[in-house]
Amino acid sequence: MHHFAYQAGRLACEGVDLARIADAVGTPCYVYSTATLQRHARVIAEAFQGQDCLIAFSVKANSNLAVLATLAAEGCGADVVSGGELKRAQIAGIPASKIVFSGVGKTADEMELGILQGIHQFNVESAAELRLLSKVAARCKSQAPIAIRVNPDVAAGGHPNISTGKKGDKFGVPWAEAEALYAEAASLPGIRVVGVDVHIGSQIGDLVPMRAAFEKVVGLIQRLRAAGHDITRIDVGGGLGIPYKEGDAPPPPSDYAAMIAEVSAGLGVQVILEPGRVIAGNAGILLTTALYEKEAPDRTFLIVDAGMNDLMRPALYGAHHDLLPLTEPAPDAAQKTYDVVGPICESTDKFASGREMPAIASGDRLAFMSAGAYGAVLSSAYNTRPLVPEVLVNGDRFDIVRRRPDLDEMLQLEQVPDWLNRTD
Repeated sequence: MHHFAYQAGRLACEGVDLARIADAVGTPCYVYSTATLQRHARVIAEAFQGQDCLIAFSVKANSNLAVLATLAAEGCGADVVSGGELKRAQIAGIPASKIVFSGVGKTADEMELGILQGIHQFNVESAAELRLLSKVAARCKSQAPIAIRVNPDVAAGGHPNISTGKKGDKFGVPWAEAEALYAEAASLPGIRVVGVDVHIGSQIGDLVPMRAAFEKVVGLIQRLRAAGHDITRIDVGGGLGIPYKEGDAPPPPSDYAAMIAEVSAGLGVQVILEPGRVIAGNAGILLTTALYEKEAPDRTFLIVDAGMNDLMRPALYGAHHDLLPLTEPAPDAAQKTYDVVGPICESTDKFASGREMPAIASGDRLAFMSAGAYGAVLSSAYNTRPLVPEVLVNGDRFDIVRRRPDLDEMLQLEQVPDWLNRTD
């Protein structure tokens, strides 16, 4: 469920006409719904009621400080993959005790930051990382709580590029090597083994592969405990899918929670969740304006002012986003088939191919739906286009929570070296 709907023929976010935001901020821009963020966080929390559970929002899905602060107020923790995300989470009000540090490429400085801040857990992804973390923790005269991310060789995810649990993926420790690495971890200074971590993919629409992976991990936990490891946590990652288009029917969080409760029954562990997309995905949209219609021999292009630098997912994954006009079309409105593209000088700057939709005129505004996750966080200034602003709506109010930089600001980050400025 989300809080974007037509009201009196105008697409609105909660109580705000989206045309008002487009007028005030310009396009392209992202718009997020507070009510949707809150609802999704609460639905997950309610599903896991009765289980010892830490909901650590995946900051990589949407790292805007206002979004993080909204979720912090709902009691969420954070799953971070960089020192920058760790700082963001803390600035937004998420305590270090609710922060999990994941990712395959942690630096020594990032490890030290996490240790000194007293984070909940490091999810270790390789033997080399484990050994460096031991050295950093010992130097800090501290103990780093760790879970090792194991790769159960289970495929899942809506696209090969977001499946992370197969043996050929860069993530996690190979299944056959996990127990030996736990034995090494127990012998290292500065390391405190507390859990097991697993994450097999993203945009998963079927609980069967998740259950298969979790059941393998439960067996691993039992063997690790028999070997003397005090395993008190299981991090099951994220990955639960959302509906991007009509007909999508991912399992609800209640079914997910029931499955995890059943699989982990009797273990007495804290369950750590890393939801990202399932909270933020349908809570955000990207507003854009139609620039031109261009006829080609075999198709019609609709060129909009948003580009792949603003919303990368279609170019990166072939992802689908519904595209709605801000003015509700009449039931008998003329339909037209478009390839919807942006202004970026790349052939991959395409949002949709052969999309049938109401005929669009130059200047019409539209909304890319379900763009709240992996939208603004993946944006760039390619083609020297300013980063898009982000807006948060709360009821009948809205505020700009990331402004659009001007070109002078962008260019001030660069300089021409002295030897190119010589006049003699």
